[in-house]
Amino acid sequence: MSRIINPDSAGKERNRLNKAIVVAVRELARQTEPGAESRDLAAFITLALATVAETIDVSVSAWEKRGYWVKADKFRMDWVWAGQNAERMRIAVLADDWAGVAQTAAQIAQRLNKITVPPGHHLGRPWMGAWDVMRKRQANSRGL
Repeated sequence: MSRIINPDSAGKERNRLNKAIVVAVRELARQTEPGAESRDLAAFITLALATVAETIDVSVSAWEKRGYWVKADKFRMDWVWAGQNAERMRIAVLADDWAGVAQTAAQIAQRLNKITVPPGHHLGRPWMGAWDVMRKRQANSRGL
């Protein structure tokens, strides 16, 4: 029997999300004043970064099984910023702190500055409706 290869690995998902985050940060930077699209953009960045942070342990589990503890720890340390910035962005968005959103978006852009997304990308607008998703998750986490 042959090996089963998963074409949608955590690394591919992380790369796809990182490109979408870069596009969303660029679009958020173009916004002149906060509105519905700005909320969707900021919420999408929050949700995508949280998903990126969740993929880290999946990626390093294979290294840990082989005893590559240093490599796994270094990878975790390289990506710890994703979870931290997701939480900062979540707090800022829910509090309508647009200065905090802008500051966090700038930090995220600085972290992802090596990712190139061509102007004619086919990512679409994945942030549409993200604000509603984030509010529902927030309500569910409070038990409402």
